[in-house]
Amino acid sequence: MLRLAAASLAGTAIEFYDFFVYGTAAALVLGPLFFPTFSPVAGTLAAFGTFGVGFVARPLGSVLFGHIGDRHGRRPVLVASLLLTGASTVAVGFAPAYDTIGAAAPVLLLVLRFLQGLGLGGEWGGAVLLTVEHAPAARRGLWSSFPQVGPSLGFVLANGVMLVLSATLSDAQFAQWGWRVPFWAAGVLAVAGLWLRSSLAESPRFLEIDVHARVPFVDVVRDHRRLVLLTAGALAVGYAVFYAVTTWSLAYATERLGVSRTVMLGCIMAAVVVKGSFTPLAALLGDRYGRKPLCLAGCAAAALWMFPMVALLATGAPLLMFLGFLGALLAFITMFAVIAAYLPELYEPRVRCTGAAVGYNLGGVLGGGLTPIVATALAERGGRVPWGVGAYLTGVALFSLGCFALLPETRQVAMGEVEPATASR
Repeated sequence: MLRLAAASLAGTAIEFYDFFVYGTAAALVLGPLFFPTFSPVAGTLAAFGTFGVGFVARPLGSVLFGHIGDRHGRRPVLVASLLLTGASTVAVGFAPAYDTIGAAAPVLLLVLRFLQGLGLGGEWGGAVLLTVEHAPAARRGLWSSFPQVGPSLGFVLANGVMLVLSATLSDAQFAQWGWRVPFWAAGVLAVAGLWLRSSLAESPRFLEIDVHARVPFVDVVRDHRRLVLLTAGALAVGYAVFYAVTTWSLAYATERLGVSRTVMLGCIMAAVVVKGSFTPLAALLGDRYGRKPLCLAGCAAAALWMFPMVALLATGAPLLMFLGFLGALLAFITMFAVIAAYLPELYEPRVRCTGAAVGYNLGGVLGGGLTPIVATALAERGGRVPWGVGAYLTGVALFSLGCFALLPETRQVAMGEVEPATASR
């Protein structure tokens, strides 16, 4: 289990590194390079638009790779998704800017971001299921939390590279070639990830399935559509909070408040490190008290903390901004630490890869893809303290709280079963 969990963690860290490094670049540099004819705010919005395309692609990746995972096994998904995400990320590092190929530059960026999201849409389901379906019942939450630590490591790695480059290069050097280095590094990481995953065993739960769904997505839509919609709505707040902290706030503070990008990256990274360290503890609480109570508590905490978070951000003081980010991310991980066990437990084994991944990534469209765009627009129309952003995030949290309230508890469900209540349409 330790070797399997470590391989899943490393793989998700690598793939989320690819995804996050784009978000950081979008906040810092892609607007002027790929949308130079736009105003600064409009350029940032356009860059966040290409960022959002990755989230739109993720549910499509869930359908594609979920089909592979439910028909041919969880293990092939890990290899194929890693290859696609890694190759498209490296290609972004070589993409010529607007001053070289004109309008074709943002189009190329859009296509590569779509492919990146397509690969990541398959990664989460494969990595989580391979871990949770091997895990002993009493510790499914703990073992499945390892892949959930991966995004934190990927984020710290991506932003750590950006931070070093930002601190050591001039603005001109960073804009000319420095921002490309993290994308090129994704190739090395992808090779390492493929090596780590080459010897993993297939999931025992998959091998026990007698009759596989012919088209898993059709079965999910027919038999589990209410469940998919509820899980997507429930997870929206997690994505909204995370990308408000890690992507929107970075652009807002550097452009509107005049905070240096080095300071902002440091504040955000410090909060993410604490969040990642807290993940296994939250997962253990989920094994002891259930998945649903943790999710409800995290949602409630997020709803209560969004206005304080934007107020602390508006101060521009590093310590206060860090505290604001930390409170938000601890609320986020209280939910998402148990999600890797919760979602697979909700679905029957023959459509588990597709169902869990589609619900997870649809939540990303609702929360992650829209939040940087909506928050940027709301902040532009507000004063120094972006209260509109706080109201938007609080509204998302209350909406997700209602969705979680309608979902069942699953801690006692065996991985070879599905409760009748969870299969309702």
